[in-house]
Amino acid sequence: MSQSRDMVAGYEIHDGIAAMDFARVQVLLAATYWAEGIDRGRVERAAQNSALVIGAFAADGAQVGYARVVSDKTRFAYVCDVVVDEAHRDRGLGRAMVRFALEHPDFSTVTTWTLSTRDAHGVYGPLGFLPITEPASRPEDWMVLRRGRVIHAG
Repeated sequence: MSQSRDMVAGYEIHDGIAAMDFARVQVLLAATYWAEGIDRGRVERAAQNSALVIGAFAADGAQVGYARVVSDKTRFAYVCDVVVDEAHRDRGLGRAMVRFALEHPDFSTVTTWTLSTRDAHGVYGPLGFLPITEPASRPEDWMVLRRGRVIHAG
């Protein structure tokens, strides 16, 4: 199901793999600290295996933002790869894409939304995300396994 909403003046938010410009998405993600140097094949594979992919598009149709959600669409969702082209930042696009996911009808029963960020707490806090150290989050319940990351440039 592809939705479109004008959530930020001058931009549209769309979901669905067919709407994405993966050449552009790869450039955006490859410049981030969390996916530095990622190749297009891995970007597309991640999108194909995600529950939702979201793009922000300028008035001329150029893709200027991207986000995806990994989820069972029932109880749990992980928001990741939220990125906005530097020239289009500070306009609320990152938050708008995450809000789009939170309000998406396919995720109406999801009660646990998570994400990880080093530097964008101000983007997600207003949407209700709290640091995991928040007592209600029960950080002692959460565990993580991190394996070495292999990045193939090209």
